[in-house]
Amino acid sequence: MEILFIFLNIIVPVFLLIGVGAVLHKTFKLDLFTLAKLNIYFLSPGFVLVNLYHSSFSLDLLGKVLLFFSLFIVLLYIVVQLVAWVGRYNKGVRGVFTNSVLLYNSGNYGIPVNDLAFKQDPFAATIQVIVMTLQNVFSYTYGVFSLRAVDEGKARAMIGLLKMPAIYAMTIGILLNVGNVDVPEFILKPGEYVADAMIGIALITLGAQVAQLTIQLKLVVVYISLFIRLLLGPALAFVLIWILGFDGILAQALLISSGMPSSVNSAIIAQEYRSEPDLAAQIVLASTVFSMGTVTMTIYAAQILF
Repeated sequence: MEILFIFLNIIVPVFLLIGVGAVLHKTFKLDLFTLAKLNIYFLSPGFVLVNLYHSSFSLDLLGKVLLFFSLFIVLLYIVVQLVAWVGRYNKGVRGVFTNSVLLYNSGNYGIPVNDLAFKQDPFAATIQVIVMTLQNVFSYTYGVFSLRAVDEGKARAMIGLLKMPAIYAMTIGILLNVGNVDVPEFILKPGEYVADAMIGIALITLGAQVAQLTIQLKLVVVYISLFIRLLLGPALAFVLIWILGFDGILAQALLISSGMPSSVNSAIIAQEYRSEPDLAAQIVLASTVFSMGTVTMTIYAAQILF
């Protein structure tokens, strides 16, 4: 019954809005470029800044999340490289496969799930915000490097990274929080409106992005990616959390975040650099759909284990 409660009250609300986004896109052909820019350059930074400003943030928390994230990514990287070597994947497939596992949707999927799972707990939200920002940085560094020639990729990735406002928003939010700066109400209130709008628009955007993808689950690599991203990922995360000695909301939030489906960014990057874009789209769509069940189980496991 607890699993059913989690599914109905956390997962279903998320997918209802994703469904609305898909229907809107099919009906009106939404401008995905504009929606993506709105999320990346306006809503996400506002959400990050306001949540970090209001949260009980500490450098110790940042260090713990950064440590977990780094080790988690390294473990996943080792696994996918071993699988790619055994499967003798070509360079294009290897890059897309790697990104589909390492780049997970901690933003417009992970934030709403965290919000519902922890009933808007500010500490849990802070953890997810940090994970989302780290994922954004990772997407525009390794995510680009993996699909682009090294000489060209470094410059392009650095430019993309420097354009990510979430990084600056995170820095400002941390400084305001740590410095106990009293932000004037006429500035803070608009920021709160932006933060409140983020989740709804992010899910609509995700639905619109997913609606344009097509799925043909005939490739073994798709199933392997789903297994690693949705099942093995949370299992590895649990081992890491246990070794690091984390518990309570920190442990729960990190475990739940580790089970998010493949990020749409992985498909966007593959499309931009013309590296197996159809395969990347199939993995993202399948991962998002199957996550309805796996994320439900991950949330339930987090509550039981921690």
